[in-house]
Amino acid sequence: MTAITKKPENPTAHLTAEDIEQIGAELDAIRQDIIDSRGDSDAAYIRGMVAFQRRLELGSRAVLLASAFPPAWVAGTVGLSVAKILENMEIGHNVMHGQWDWMRDPKIHSTTWEWDNASTAEGWKHSHNEVHHTYTNIVGKDNDLGWGIMRMDEDQRWHPIYLAQPLLNFINACFFEYGIAAYDLELGKNLRVPKERRSETFKKNAKNTVRKIRKQMTKDYVVHPALSLPTGSFLPTLAANFTANLVRNLWSHSVIMCGHFPEGVETFEKKAIPERETRGEWYVRQMLGSANISGSKAMHVMTGNLSHQIEHHLFPDLPSNRYAEIAPKVKALFAKYDLNYHEASLPRQVGSAWHKAIRLSLPNGWMATTKPSNAPQQLSLLYKMATGGPKVRRAAQARLEQQARKLTKAA
Repeated sequence: MTAITKKPENPTAHLTAEDIEQIGAELDAIRQDIIDSRGDSDAAYIRGMVAFQRRLELGSRAVLLASAFPPAWVAGTVGLSVAKILENMEIGHNVMHGQWDWMRDPKIHSTTWEWDNASTAEGWKHSHNEVHHTYTNIVGKDNDLGWGIMRMDEDQRWHPIYLAQPLLNFINACFFEYGIAAYDLELGKNLRVPKERRSETFKKNAKNTVRKIRKQMTKDYVVHPALSLPTGSFLPTLAANFTANLVRNLWSHSVIMCGHFPEGVETFEKKAIPERETRGEWYVRQMLGSANISGSKAMHVMTGNLSHQIEHHLFPDLPSNRYAEIAPKVKALFAKYDLNYHEASLPRQVGSAWHKAIRLSLPNGWMATTKPSNAPQQLSLLYKMATGGPKVRRAAQARLEQQARKLTKAA
C-alpha cells in the first residue's frame, strides 16, 4: 500500500507491503485471543452495567418527583444525566455494534436493542456501523468526517458559509442526538429532492424517526413531568429532563469529536485507497485515522470505552470492557512499526478538535495548525533501539540524532 494518506508527509512511507500485512496478522491474533477468552465475566459485566443503569435512571426519576426541592432537583438531574450517558455510550452504542451478540441473549442483542436517542437503531447502524467503520476518514466517503455539515479537511473546498462553522458546531453539540438523526436520514440530500421523487426507503425511515422522537419527547417532557404534578414539581422535572438530555448531548459530542477530529489524525483521499483494500491496509487506516483519550477507568466507562477509539476502530465487535486490556498490545505494535499512537487527555483532545473546527472554518493558511507531539515517534525509535537488530538500532539512533539536531537548531 503506497501513499494512502493525502498529507505531504506520508506516515506509512517507511512500511513495505509485507510490513502492512504483518501488522494485519498481528492484529488478527490479538482479536482472536479476545474472542477465545470471552466468557462469564464479560457477560456479567454487561448485564451488571445494564442493571445499574436502569436502577440509576429509575431512582433518579423517582427523586425528581420531588424536584421542587433544590437538593432533589440537583441529585435527580445528575443521576439522570449519568444514566442517559451510560445508556447511550457504554450500552447502546456497543450493543448495536454486536459486541455482545455472542451471548445469544435477545435482551442484549444488536438486532433487538433500541436506545434512548432520537436516531432509530436501524438508521444509526447503517450510517455508523456499515458506512463510517468501513470508510473511516476517507474524504467524500465517510460522512462522519464533519457529519456532512462541517469542513474538517484542508482538501474540502472552502466556502464563506463555513465561517459559521464554530457556532453551528456548538448548536449541533447541544442538540446532538437530533443532528445525528438528521444525518442518519441524509436529510439535507433528501430534502433537495422533490417530494414526489423521494424514495420509499427515505419516507419509511423518516416516519420511523419522527415516531421515535415523539415517543422519547413524550416520555421526558410530558409523562414524567406530569407524574410530578402532585408535588408541584412539573416545571422543575421538565427542566431536569431537558438538562439531562443537554448534558448527554454535550458529552457524547465531545467524545465523538475526540475520536477522529483532533489535529494530527490522518484523513485519506478516495483515489489513494486501493479498490480492493486488504485486511492489513484497512487496519492501518483505522490506526492512523483514530485518536484515544487517556484517563481513569470511570472516564473510560462514561465514554463507552470510546476513549479507546483506536482499539474500537480496529475491533468494533469486541466487548468494550476488553479494550483496556488490548490497548498496551496495540500501542506496542504502533511503536514496533514507527506509527503515531494518537493519545491525549480529554481537555487536550477536545481543545485540539475545536481548534481544527475553527481553523478549517477559515480559508487554508489563515490559522496555524496545532502540531501533535512527536513523543510517540521518539518512543517508537527507543523501542527499536532496545529490541531491533544492529541495522535497525543504527537507523533508529540516526533518526533520534537528526530530531535532536532539529530541536537544537530551532532553539
